[in-house]
Amino acid sequence: MNRTTTKTALITGASSGIGKALAENFAKDGYNLVLAARGFAKMQTLADDLQKRYKINATVIGADLETNDGATELHADIKARGITISALVNNAGYGSFGEFKDSALPTEMAMMQLNMNTVVVLTKLFMPDLIATRGKILNTASTAAFQPGPYMAVYYATKAFVLSFSEAIAAELEGTGVTVTALCPGPTASGFQDKADMQASALVKGKKLPSSEDVAVAGYRAMQNGQRVFVPGFMNWVMAQSVRFTPRNMVTALVKQMSKPAAA
Repeated sequence: MNRTTTKTALITGASSGIGKALAENFAKDGYNLVLAARGFAKMQTLADDLQKRYKINATVIGADLETNDGATELHADIKARGITISALVNNAGYGSFGEFKDSALPTEMAMMQLNMNTVVVLTKLFMPDLIATRGKILNTASTAAFQPGPYMAVYYATKAFVLSFSEAIAAELEGTGVTVTALCPGPTASGFQDKADMQASALVKGKKLPSSEDVAVAGYRAMQNGQRVFVPGFMNWVMAQSVRFTPRNMVTALVKQMSKPAAA
């Protein structure tokens, strides 16, 4: 028999990486789950496992959030099932590595839709639920949010948007009981690098990266504590703070040097 709980978390991008690890943390803490991503089969396997181990309910919804209507359709589907969301995790997102002049415009536009527009639409549509339940919002940003990013120009810009948006609505929501946390991990061992085709980047090539599980545990704790901006890892935090005191041209040049394709 499953637990009796009124807490339900919607997690986008839940089929792998940080999203999958976050689902584990929410389930362990007694949340029912709504898992949304295009990878339906992998999510169903995850849902079955979490339901069995933690005695919660997990609903799986296949959703293409890179499309203009994906987020509104997901919201309509959830409300048609009579589900009230008390935690919203906007985790779905991806990047693309390479020079902007060489990138495919449809890829960049789909990335902007997923990384920014979907975050805004889901946050707007589920806000009545979140206010009614004094709920929580966790938006997965990145250390990329703190500076421009040559070789991943659009991705860095989308994460700067997520960070700015999160901090702004966190201030607006003071007194409502709703908290907003921007999780800003550095490079993490997940499927992100493969999808971004950035295995050749000096940022990740030959580096031992923190696991998705470690990032998710720390991010979940920060969300529960109501922390507005959380950067996992001391050196990541130092780097994020240092850009505030460094001329922007210098910061951009440094990121370009750190991110360029590594020598074979």
